[in-house]
Amino acid sequence: LFAALGLAAIGMPLPGTLLLLAVGSLVSQGELPLWPVVATAIAAAVLGDQVGYVVGRWGGERLLGGIERRDHAGRLAQARALAARWGALGIFLSRWLIGPLGPWVNVSSGLAAYSWARFVFWDVLGEALWVGLYVTAGKVFSDQVTVIADLSSNLAWALVGMLLAAFSAWRLVHALRHDEA
Repeated sequence: LFAALGLAAIGMPLPGTLLLLAVGSLVSQGELPLWPVVATAIAAAVLGDQVGYVVGRWGGERLLGGIERRDHAGRLAQARALAARWGALGIFLSRWLIGPLGPWVNVSSGLAAYSWARFVFWDVLGEALWVGLYVTAGKVFSDQVTVIADLSSNLAWALVGMLLAAFSAWRLVHALRHDEA
C-alpha cells in the first residue's frame, strides 16, 4: 500500500484510487485494521507529493535557467503569481478531485517557490480527504468496488478534459485579442 501510493503520488501510472477502494473492502471484511491503513495511505501519498515538490523546488534549477535564458522570465513571474493566488486551491483539489493533475501540481508548486509549509498543509488536508473518501467508499460498498473505481476514474479524467478545454479556450481568446491589437 505504502509503495504503490507513494509511487502514484510521484507520477507513476498506478491505480491509487482503486487500491484505496480495495483496501476499504478488506477493512470491511476484517482483513485489515482501519486506522493503520488510513495512516499508511496518507503518509505514502504525502511523501510522494513531497518528492515532486522537491524536484520542482531544488531540481528545477536547470529548467529555470533554461526558461530565463530564453527570455521567458515574465512567464516564470506569472507562474509564481498564479501559485501564490491559486496554489492552495490547486493543491487541495488535485489531491482528491482531479488526481491526475496532482504530480504536475507538486512539481509546479516547487518551481514557483510556493511556500513549503502551505504546500504541506493543503497536501495533507487533501490527501486525508482522498484517503478517507475512498477507503470509506470501499468499506461501505465493498461488493461494488469495481463499479465505483470505474466511475471515479472516468470522473477524474472528465474533469481534466474540461480543465484542458477551458485552458485552451482561454489561450485562444487571449491570442485572438493580441492579434486584434
